[in-house]
Amino acid sequence: MTGRVLITGCSSGIGLDAARRMQAEGWQVVATCRREADIAARRAEGMECHHLELADPESITRLVRQVLSGGRLDGLVNNAAFALPGAVEDISRDALRAIFEANLFGTHDLTTRLIPHFREHGGRIVNISSVLGLVGIPWRGPYVATKFAMEGLTDVLRLEMHGTKVQVVTIEPGPIASRIRVNAIPHFERWVNWQDSARAQQYRDTLLKRLYHPSGKDRFELPPSAVSDRILRALTATRPAPRYYVTTPTWLSGVGRRLLSTRALDWVARRS
Repeated sequence: MTGRVLITGCSSGIGLDAARRMQAEGWQVVATCRREADIAARRAEGMECHHLELADPESITRLVRQVLSGGRLDGLVNNAAFALPGAVEDISRDALRAIFEANLFGTHDLTTRLIPHFREHGGRIVNISSVLGLVGIPWRGPYVATKFAMEGLTDVLRLEMHGTKVQVVTIEPGPIASRIRVNAIPHFERWVNWQDSARAQQYRDTLLKRLYHPSGKDRFELPPSAVSDRILRALTATRPAPRYYVTTPTWLSGVGRRLLSTRALDWVARRS
């Protein structure tokens, strides 16, 4: 099975690898990026590529018009998202609104605008969640909140699309080699006044070192191709699974949520 698939967030990491993998498998890839240089790079690779700013409804409107004017669309992979590290008590309302606009509201807006097309022609909606959509860990509250919300919204959408031509799949990566940590720095610097936080010393001892001076590859980290394998399966399987786990921490987190008490799960999360 091949077709035409829209993949968001194709500048680097998971989105870029998925776009290249699907193209190699014979799919016509419609990629999205935010920067003109990345758009030009994807087009140079033979992909159709458009600008998308998920926090901007007009940008979504333009993208949908561009995509559907090009013919039938068979799949949507909602990958674009960003992280905002920081203690929950230091996250302002505006900061939380900003990350939800991109990670959830914009993704939902794009998806619902394409559902009528998928209802008529058939199609797959693949939402890229996270291990942090299963369990929360310290310093990741805003990102965790968006992914928990995506998990719930995707589950309900899957139930509601039962009996239609639309199939809905969740993919839950864990530690994947990408630029998400580097890309989070501008958001952290914009929104988190850590110097005046009651946790200033904790920031110095933990988050700042991890954010600005990572010690190396995360334990259990896999390359983006591991996620692309699941995306390919989600788009081509006759009966795709409702969700696909990718890394060892994701499997352990899924099992832990079912078997461990909240206290036990908290103990594990504090040490992650």
